[in-house]
Amino acid sequence: MRAVVQRVSQASVSVEERVVGEIDGPGLMVLVGVTHDDDPGKARRMAAKLWGLRILDGEKSCSDVNAPLLVVSQFTLYGDTRKGRRPTWTAAAPGPVAEPLVDAVVAELRALGAKVETGMFGADMKVSLINDGPITLVVDM
Repeated sequence: MRAVVQRVSQASVSVEERVVGEIDGPGLMVLVGVTHDDDPGKARRMAAKLWGLRILDGEKSCSDVNAPLLVVSQFTLYGDTRKGRRPTWTAAAPGPVAEPLVDAVVAELRALGAKVETGMFGADMKVSLINDGPITLVVDM
């Protein structure tokens, strides 16, 4: 499981020009990709890592200041561009495997007490954000 995490001052995701998820104020924009050997245990560890990641102002975490997270599925995080000009997606888990695991990350975050907004799995989404810092990290489980 892989996440690209950005500290943001605001972020939103839209589908067909309708906002489906939005956070305002300091928080994290999280793109989550799933590969073939991921499982609920990795989803649980990813959620705990995201909730406790100390990258907000003053080295605080979302759990320290109850900051929101916007979690969006992103299969392209497992795109392979080492050969040619067209990425391959073979390392990305198919939708029926990936969707429940992205949902598990969200559910685990909420169980930890996080306010979580989401995108829409498999949809053509438009993501807008203001990256604060900028701070962007790749988190692998």
